[in-house]
Amino acid sequence: MGANDVAVLYSGGLDSAVLVASEARNAVVHPLYVSAGLAWEAEERGVAAAILESLPFAGRVRAMTALEFPVRDLYPATHWALTGTPPAYDTPDEDVYLAGRNLVLITKGAIYCARHGIRRLVLGPLAGNPFPDARPEFLAAMSAAVSLGLDHAIEATAPFSELHKEDVIRLGLDLGVPLERTLSCMNPGDGVHCGACSKCRERQQAFAAAGVVDRTVYRTARRSNTRTPSM
Repeated sequence: MGANDVAVLYSGGLDSAVLVASEARNAVVHPLYVSAGLAWEAEERGVAAAILESLPFAGRVRAMTALEFPVRDLYPATHWALTGTPPAYDTPDEDVYLAGRNLVLITKGAIYCARHGIRRLVLGPLAGNPFPDARPEFLAAMSAAVSLGLDHAIEATAPFSELHKEDVIRLGLDLGVPLERTLSCMNPGDGVHCGACSKCRERQQAFAAAGVVDRTVYRTARRSNTRTPSM
């Protein structure tokens, strides 16, 4: 691989799709979809691959690579991420925390990078992310650990860490990303957002905050009781 190649941890969600397009401005992008065995992944994976066939991804973006790192044995069978029954619409981010999520993604992605001579691995946490595995010190520590363990220098970075979701929406529009085709939902069906989970609420609030028409199709029309924070 060339020195200008970059691997992007990619889910087909709004943030990661814009991240792929953003990185593709200056690098050849390898989108990595890591399947952990969670309930929404079959829907998500199909959407993720389809989005990459459209502009602005053509040319500088490789075909999506699907990797597996099952974690089903770490959760009880009744866990919402396995049953597909996510927490309610107005629940905070903390209620959808999956312990070690970025640890899993970075570990698998780093091995791919080492095998393909790639030195930069990017992921999409945004400003205000409350989870411990999105902190800058965690990413720095993981970069050092995987570089040491794989004997290959790898930098794990979060280029959008100072952006809010409404900022990502505006950037996506500037880059020509088909935002309405992205999937940010914990209970999708036939590629359609459920409209009833907290990820759908977060998406709806971000479009409103960005002043952009949300062309996403939702199965259920909901209205949040939570005010969109002013940024």
